[in-house]
Amino acid sequence: MMNILNFEKEHVEEAAEIAHANYCDERQFVKELPQTCDIPDLNGFAGNGLGVAAFEDKRMIGFLCCCDPFDNAFRATDARGIFSPMGANAAVPENRSKIYAAMYQAAGAKWVKAGAVSHAICLYAHREELQRQFFLYGFGLRCLDAIRPMALIDCEPCEDYDFAELSKAELHSVYPLYLALYRHYCESPFFMKRMPETKEEFMVSSMQEDGRYFVAKQDGKLCAFLKISASGETFAATGSTYRHIRGAYCLPEHRGKGVYQNLMNFAISTLKKEGYTRLGVNFESFNPTARGFWLKYFAAYTNSVVRRIDERIVRGGYEYV
Repeated sequence: MMNILNFEKEHVEEAAEIAHANYCDERQFVKELPQTCDIPDLNGFAGNGLGVAAFEDKRMIGFLCCCDPFDNAFRATDARGIFSPMGANAAVPENRSKIYAAMYQAAGAKWVKAGAVSHAICLYAHREELQRQFFLYGFGLRCLDAIRPMALIDCEPCEDYDFAELSKAELHSVYPLYLALYRHYCESPFFMKRMPETKEEFMVSSMQEDGRYFVAKQDGKLCAFLKISASGETFAATGSTYRHIRGAYCLPEHRGKGVYQNLMNFAISTLKKEGYTRLGVNFESFNPTARGFWLKYFAAYTNSVVRRIDERIVRGGYEYV
Protein backbone atom coordinates (compact mmCIF):
# COMPACT_ATOMS: atom_id res chain seq x y z
CA MET A 1 0.00 0.00 0.00
CA MET A 2 1.33 3.45 -0.94
CA ASN A 3 1.50 6.18 1.69
CA ILE A 4 2.18 9.84 0.87
CA LEU A 5 3.98 11.76 3.65
CA ASN A 6 5.39 15.23 4.05
CA PHE A 7 8.96 15.42 2.79
CA GLU A 8 11.21 15.76 5.84
CA LYS A 9 14.95 16.02 6.47
CA GLU A 10 15.16 12.35 7.43
CA HIS A 11 14.06 11.53 3.87
CA VAL A 12 16.88 13.44 2.18
CA GLU A 13 19.52 10.71 1.97
CA GLU A 14 17.18 8.07 0.53
CA ALA A 15 15.64 10.60 -1.86
CA ALA A 16 19.08 11.57 -3.17
CA GLU A 17 19.81 7.94 -3.99
CA ILE A 18 16.59 7.63 -6.00
CA ALA A 19 17.27 10.95 -7.76
CA HIS A 20 20.80 9.87 -8.70
CA ALA A 21 19.50 6.56 -10.05
CA ASN A 22 16.96 8.44 -12.22
CA TYR A 23 19.74 10.68 -13.55
CA CYS A 24 21.86 7.63 -14.41
CA ASP A 25 18.86 6.16 -16.25
CA GLU A 26 18.68 9.29 -18.44
CA ARG A 27 22.40 9.03 -19.17
CA GLN A 28 21.70 5.71 -20.89
CA PHE A 29 19.86 7.75 -23.55
CA VAL A 30 21.94 10.95 -23.51
CA LYS A 31 25.62 10.04 -23.31
CA GLU A 32 26.67 13.70 -23.44
CA LEU A 33 25.52 14.19 -19.83
CA PRO A 34 28.42 14.07 -17.35
CA GLN A 35 28.99 10.63 -15.89
CA THR A 36 29.38 11.77 -12.30
CA CYS A 37 27.08 14.59 -11.30
CA ASP A 38 26.14 15.36 -7.71
CA ILE A 39 22.44 15.72 -7.02
CA PRO A 40 21.73 19.14 -5.45
CA ASP A 41 21.29 19.28 -1.70
CA LEU A 42 17.66 18.40 -0.94
CA ASN A 43 17.64 19.75 2.62
CA GLY A 44 16.24 23.09 1.49
CA PHE A 45 13.23 21.37 -0.04
CA ALA A 46 12.57 19.66 3.29
CA GLY A 47 12.46 23.05 4.95
CA ASN A 48 9.73 24.72 2.89
CA GLY A 49 6.97 22.22 3.70
CA LEU A 50 5.83 21.93 0.07
CA GLY A 51 7.22 18.50 -0.80
CA VAL A 52 5.94 14.97 -0.41
CA ALA A 53 7.47 11.51 -0.23
CA ALA A 54 5.89 8.23 -1.28
CA PHE A 55 6.44 5.07 0.76
CA GLU A 56 5.57 1.42 0.44
CA ASP A 57 5.77 0.06 3.96
CA LYS A 58 9.06 1.58 5.18
CA ARG A 59 10.66 1.87 1.73
CA MET A 60 10.73 5.22 -0.04
CA ILE A 61 9.57 4.82 -3.63
CA GLY A 62 9.49 8.47 -4.72
CA PHE A 63 9.47 12.14 -3.78
CA LEU A 64 8.22 15.38 -5.30
CA CYS A 65 9.56 18.69 -4.01
CA CYS A 66 9.66 22.26 -5.28
CA CYS A 67 11.22 25.67 -4.82
CA ASP A 68 9.43 28.38 -2.87
CA PRO A 69 6.51 30.05 -4.69
CA PHE A 70 7.43 33.01 -6.91
CA ASP A 71 5.53 35.76 -8.71
CA ASN A 72 5.33 36.35 -12.47
CA ALA A 73 5.85 32.74 -13.51
CA PHE A 74 8.04 32.43 -16.62
CA ARG A 75 8.46 36.24 -16.55
CA ALA A 76 5.49 36.40 -18.90
CA THR A 77 2.43 35.93 -16.68
CA ASP A 78 0.86 37.53 -13.63
CA ALA A 79 0.55 34.10 -12.04
CA ARG A 80 2.23 32.92 -8.85
CA GLY A 81 4.27 29.86 -9.72
CA ILE A 82 5.81 26.70 -8.30
CA PHE A 83 8.67 24.80 -9.95
CA SER A 84 10.08 21.35 -9.23
CA PRO A 85 13.55 21.41 -10.84
CA MET A 86 15.61 18.53 -12.17
CA GLY A 87 16.69 16.38 -9.22
CA ALA A 88 13.89 17.61 -6.93
CA ASN A 89 11.58 14.79 -7.98
CA ALA A 90 12.17 11.10 -8.71
CA ALA A 91 10.68 7.64 -8.29
CA VAL A 92 11.65 4.00 -8.54
CA PRO A 93 10.98 2.34 -11.92
CA GLU A 94 8.16 0.06 -10.75
CA ASN A 95 4.75 1.78 -11.14
CA ARG A 96 6.48 5.12 -11.67
CA SER A 97 3.46 6.80 -13.28
CA LYS A 98 1.16 5.69 -10.46
CA ILE A 99 3.64 7.00 -7.88
CA TYR A 100 3.90 10.40 -9.55
CA ALA A 101 0.12 10.62 -9.91
CA ALA A 102 -0.34 10.11 -6.18
CA MET A 103 2.51 12.44 -5.26
CA TYR A 104 1.21 15.31 -7.41
CA GLN A 105 -2.30 14.94 -5.99
CA ALA A 106 -0.86 15.47 -2.50
CA ALA A 107 1.76 18.10 -3.43
CA GLY A 108 -0.64 20.01 -5.69
CA ALA A 109 -2.95 20.66 -2.74
CA LYS A 110 -0.02 22.18 -0.84
CA TRP A 111 0.98 24.33 -3.80
CA VAL A 112 -2.53 25.73 -4.18
CA LYS A 113 -2.67 26.54 -0.47
CA ALA A 114 0.58 28.46 -0.99
CA GLY A 115 -1.20 30.53 -3.65
CA ALA A 116 0.54 29.01 -6.67
CA VAL A 117 -1.65 28.55 -9.74
CA SER A 118 1.15 27.78 -12.22
CA HIS A 119 2.66 24.35 -11.53
CA ALA A 120 5.83 23.35 -13.39
CA ILE A 121 7.71 20.06 -13.04
CA CYS A 122 10.97 19.14 -14.75
CA LEU A 123 10.94 15.54 -15.98
CA TYR A 124 13.61 13.57 -17.79
CA ALA A 125 13.00 13.60 -21.52
CA HIS A 126 12.97 9.82 -21.90
CA ARG A 127 10.39 9.19 -19.17
CA GLU A 128 7.54 9.36 -21.67
CA GLU A 129 5.17 7.46 -19.40
CA LEU A 130 5.43 10.32 -16.87
CA GLN A 131 4.69 12.92 -19.52
CA ARG A 132 1.54 11.00 -20.46
CA GLN A 133 0.51 10.86 -16.80
CA PHE A 134 0.89 14.61 -16.38
CA PHE A 135 -0.92 15.26 -19.65
CA LEU A 136 -3.86 13.42 -18.07
CA TYR A 137 -3.67 15.90 -15.20
CA GLY A 138 -3.95 18.87 -17.56
CA PHE A 139 -0.25 19.63 -17.96
CA GLY A 140 1.38 20.59 -21.25
CA LEU A 141 4.97 20.61 -22.44
CA ARG A 142 6.76 23.93 -22.05
CA CYS A 143 10.58 23.86 -21.80
CA LEU A 144 13.37 21.51 -22.83
CA ASP A 145 17.02 21.29 -21.81
CA ALA A 146 19.40 19.81 -24.36
CA ILE A 147 23.13 19.13 -24.64
CA ARG A 148 25.79 18.24 -27.21
CA PRO A 149 29.53 17.59 -27.23
CA MET A 150 31.71 20.55 -28.19
CA ALA A 151 32.08 19.21 -31.73
CA LEU A 152 31.61 20.97 -35.06
CA ILE A 153 28.31 20.74 -36.94
CA ASP A 154 28.49 19.21 -40.40
CA CYS A 155 27.49 22.05 -42.72
CA GLU A 156 28.57 23.94 -45.82
CA PRO A 157 30.57 27.15 -45.23
CA CYS A 158 28.97 30.56 -45.75
CA GLU A 159 31.36 32.58 -47.87
CA ASP A 160 29.32 35.79 -47.79
CA TYR A 161 29.29 36.12 -44.00
CA ASP A 162 31.85 37.05 -41.37
CA PHE A 163 31.86 35.58 -37.86
CA ALA A 164 33.36 37.11 -34.75
CA GLU A 165 33.21 37.38 -30.96
CA LEU A 166 32.29 40.86 -29.78
CA SER A 167 34.35 42.82 -27.31
CA LYS A 168 32.63 44.46 -24.33
CA ALA A 169 32.75 47.78 -26.16
CA GLU A 170 30.80 46.28 -29.08
CA LEU A 171 27.93 44.73 -27.14
CA HIS A 172 25.60 47.65 -27.91
CA SER A 173 25.41 46.46 -31.54
CA VAL A 174 23.44 43.37 -30.42
CA TYR A 175 20.59 45.40 -28.93
CA PRO A 176 18.46 45.74 -32.14
CA LEU A 177 18.52 41.92 -32.56
CA TYR A 178 17.74 41.52 -28.85
CA LEU A 179 14.59 43.61 -29.41
CA ALA A 180 13.72 41.58 -32.50
CA LEU A 181 13.96 38.42 -30.37
CA TYR A 182 11.48 39.86 -27.88
CA ARG A 183 9.09 40.76 -30.70
CA HIS A 184 9.42 37.15 -31.86
CA TYR A 185 8.35 36.03 -28.38
CA CYS A 186 4.99 37.76 -28.92
CA GLU A 187 4.20 36.01 -32.21
CA SER A 188 1.94 32.99 -32.72
CA PRO A 189 2.23 30.26 -31.50
CA PHE A 190 4.73 31.64 -28.97
CA PHE A 191 2.46 34.27 -27.31
CA MET A 192 4.95 35.17 -24.56
CA LYS A 193 5.06 38.90 -23.85
CA ARG A 194 8.20 39.44 -21.82
CA MET A 195 9.25 43.04 -21.24
CA PRO A 196 12.64 43.75 -22.83
CA GLU A 197 15.35 45.69 -21.07
CA THR A 198 16.20 49.20 -22.11
CA LYS A 199 19.49 49.60 -23.97
CA GLU A 200 21.16 50.81 -20.80
CA GLU A 201 19.77 47.88 -18.78
CA PHE A 202 20.85 45.48 -21.50
CA MET A 203 24.42 46.78 -21.36
CA VAL A 204 24.57 46.61 -17.58
CA SER A 205 23.12 43.08 -17.36
CA SER A 206 25.37 41.82 -20.16
CA MET A 207 28.41 43.09 -18.28
CA GLN A 208 27.23 41.65 -14.97
CA GLU A 209 26.39 38.23 -16.40
CA ASP A 210 29.78 38.07 -18.08
CA GLY A 211 28.08 36.70 -21.18
CA ARG A 212 30.02 36.25 -24.40
CA TYR A 213 28.42 37.27 -27.69
CA PHE A 214 29.27 35.61 -31.00
CA VAL A 215 27.83 37.21 -34.13
CA ALA A 216 27.40 36.78 -37.87
CA LYS A 217 27.67 39.77 -40.20
CA GLN A 218 27.02 40.37 -43.88
CA ASP A 219 28.54 43.47 -45.46
CA GLY A 220 29.35 44.71 -41.98
CA LYS A 221 25.75 44.46 -40.76
CA LEU A 222 24.98 42.19 -37.83
CA CYS A 223 22.36 39.55 -38.74
CA ALA A 224 22.62 36.89 -36.01
CA PHE A 225 23.93 36.52 -32.46
CA LEU A 226 24.65 33.76 -29.98
CA LYS A 227 25.05 34.47 -26.26
CA ILE A 228 27.15 32.04 -24.24
CA SER A 229 27.26 31.87 -20.44
CA ALA A 230 28.88 29.69 -17.82
CA SER A 231 25.83 27.74 -16.63
CA GLY A 232 22.29 26.73 -17.49
CA GLU A 233 19.13 25.85 -15.58
CA THR A 234 19.82 22.28 -14.41
CA PHE A 235 22.41 20.79 -12.08
CA ALA A 236 23.99 19.06 -15.09
CA ALA A 237 24.39 22.42 -16.85
CA THR A 238 27.36 23.51 -14.77
CA GLY A 239 31.05 22.79 -14.36
CA SER A 240 34.40 24.04 -15.58
CA THR A 241 34.11 22.28 -18.96
CA TYR A 242 30.49 23.29 -19.70
CA ARG A 243 29.07 26.35 -21.48
CA HIS A 244 25.44 27.31 -22.10
CA ILE A 245 23.51 29.17 -24.80
CA ARG A 246 21.47 31.90 -23.09
CA GLY A 247 20.27 33.85 -26.12
CA ALA A 248 20.10 33.29 -29.85
CA TYR A 249 18.49 35.00 -32.83
CA CYS A 250 18.88 35.23 -36.59
CA LEU A 251 17.04 37.75 -38.77
CA PRO A 252 14.40 35.91 -40.85
CA GLU A 253 15.87 36.93 -44.21
CA HIS A 254 19.14 35.17 -43.34
CA ARG A 255 17.63 31.87 -42.21
CA GLY A 256 17.91 28.69 -44.26
CA LYS A 257 21.34 29.63 -45.61
CA GLY A 258 23.48 27.83 -43.06
CA VAL A 259 24.37 31.08 -41.30
CA TYR A 260 23.47 29.89 -37.84
CA GLN A 261 25.20 26.54 -38.24
CA ASN A 262 28.37 28.38 -39.21
CA LEU A 263 27.99 30.82 -36.33
CA MET A 264 27.63 27.85 -33.99
CA ASN A 265 30.77 26.31 -35.43
CA PHE A 266 32.72 29.52 -34.94
CA ALA A 267 31.67 29.63 -31.28
CA ILE A 268 32.32 25.91 -30.81
CA SER A 269 35.80 26.18 -32.31
CA THR A 270 36.62 29.07 -29.98
CA LEU A 271 35.28 27.35 -26.88
CA LYS A 272 36.85 23.99 -27.68
CA LYS A 273 40.29 25.61 -27.91
CA GLU A 274 39.69 26.97 -24.40
CA GLY A 275 39.07 23.46 -23.04
CA TYR A 276 35.27 23.33 -22.94
CA THR A 277 33.79 19.95 -23.86
CA ARG A 278 29.98 20.30 -23.62
CA LEU A 279 27.46 22.85 -24.83
CA GLY A 280 23.86 23.16 -23.62
CA VAL A 281 20.69 25.07 -24.40
CA ASN A 282 17.23 25.59 -22.90
CA PHE A 283 14.24 26.52 -25.07
CA GLU A 284 10.44 26.58 -25.17
CA SER A 285 8.69 23.71 -26.93
CA PHE A 286 6.11 26.06 -28.45
CA ASN A 287 8.77 28.07 -30.28
CA PRO A 288 8.78 26.11 -33.57
CA THR A 289 11.83 27.89 -34.99
CA ALA A 290 13.96 27.15 -31.93
CA ARG A 291 12.63 23.62 -31.42
CA GLY A 292 13.26 22.66 -35.03
CA PHE A 293 16.82 23.99 -34.95
CA TRP A 294 18.07 22.89 -31.55
CA LEU A 295 16.76 19.33 -31.73
CA LYS A 296 18.70 18.81 -34.97
CA TYR A 297 21.98 19.34 -33.18
CA PHE A 298 21.34 18.77 -29.46
CA ALA A 299 20.00 15.83 -27.45
CA ALA A 300 17.11 16.72 -25.13
CA TYR A 301 17.42 15.38 -21.59
CA THR A 302 14.58 17.19 -19.79
CA ASN A 303 10.99 18.09 -20.62
CA SER A 304 9.31 20.51 -18.23
CA VAL A 305 5.54 20.22 -18.03
CA VAL A 306 3.30 23.06 -16.85
CA ARG A 307 -0.28 23.40 -15.67
CA ARG A 308 -2.16 26.67 -15.12
CA ILE A 309 -5.06 25.98 -12.77
CA ASP A 310 -8.21 28.05 -12.25
CA GLU A 311 -7.05 31.11 -10.30
CA ARG A 312 -10.44 31.35 -8.55
CA ILE A 313 -9.51 28.31 -6.46
CA VAL A 314 -7.17 30.45 -4.33
CA ARG A 315 -9.60 33.35 -3.77
CA GLY A 316 -11.54 31.71 -0.95
CA GLY A 317 -14.98 30.26 -0.67
CA TYR A 318 -13.89 26.68 -1.26
CA GLU A 319 -13.93 24.26 1.63
CA TYR A 320 -10.68 22.42 1.04
CA VAL A 321 -8.56 25.56 0.88
